[in-house]
Amino acid sequence: MAKPIRSGSDLMKRNLLLFTGFSLLVMLAPQFFRGGYLMNVLVFVGINTMLAIALNLLLGYAGQISLGHAGFFGLGAYLSGIMTTTFSMNPWEAMPVAALVVGCLAYLIGFPVLKLKGHYLAMATLGLGIIFFIIFNETYEWTGGPSGLSGIPNLQLGSIVFDTDVKNYYLIWGVTLAVMLFSMNLAQSRVGRALRAVHDSEIAAQVLGVNARHLKVQIFALSAIICSLAGSLYAHTMTFISPTSFGFNFSIELLTMVVIGGLGSIYGSFLGAALLTLLPEFLRGANDYDIIVYGGLLVIMVMYMPGGLVRGIPALFRKIINREAESGNA
Repeated sequence: MAKPIRSGSDLMKRNLLLFTGFSLLVMLAPQFFRGGYLMNVLVFVGINTMLAIALNLLLGYAGQISLGHAGFFGLGAYLSGIMTTTFSMNPWEAMPVAALVVGCLAYLIGFPVLKLKGHYLAMATLGLGIIFFIIFNETYEWTGGPSGLSGIPNLQLGSIVFDTDVKNYYLIWGVTLAVMLFSMNLAQSRVGRALRAVHDSEIAAQVLGVNARHLKVQIFALSAIICSLAGSLYAHTMTFISPTSFGFNFSIELLTMVVIGGLGSIYGSFLGAALLTLLPEFLRGANDYDIIVYGGLLVIMVMYMPGGLVRGIPALFRKIINREAESGNA
């Protein structure tokens, strides 16, 4: 029997209901955990979700790999931190200024870099991330060098100061949900369809009238802006930043989040970020064997869930239901 074809309005209603349910679950989470260390970890889940979405827009939708997104994350954090500590700028003013600077820089860098393809593009973005990391380490008078930058003020909204884990949770996840909603709307728009066309075949997309080169640069800049926003929030939440948080290893971790969660899926970005942020916390008791368990789980997931968690989990449930139905019929 053929499956019924869903109309665009039905799909929009389903997505709206799903997002509403997800948002309610996120907003009610603090009622179950009531503060503590896990709340701080969930704050990082929110930040990493934003970063994974940023990279997924570039990699999962446009098909352009990047190994330097940790550099844009760090640049947003340092710019916001320097403007608020050195120049006494209001954090709410510093964040958009930092995002604008990072976006313009990414736009200018994107034109020469995104001419490359495949592993050449990966190496170019890797070099870009390393350059940012060196700048963070060597500009002592601005960034504090390896010792880091401290004294970054918390964000404040009227009389509310975001200086506790619960307050930071609501702040970070409020912005994260806004980024998710924006990204899902973008993915379903004409621009999103053009991005998927570029991902499938750049030549075919150009034949259909898509300015592939300009579109790739635009999504690269947008991705960098989201990373900058996440970096600024990270800086004002932690009130201290150091170069070690923005190195090559974190770029690889972001890439892993996107692949494990599911390429081309906003909810997949959340699943990947949640898994790879929470998993190390649960493996702390494994002492020196935690990295082996961590690596083994990643290998198993890539082998048996190549579409990522967002597609693998429903497929697993379908298999279980089908087996139960077959055993019941037998």
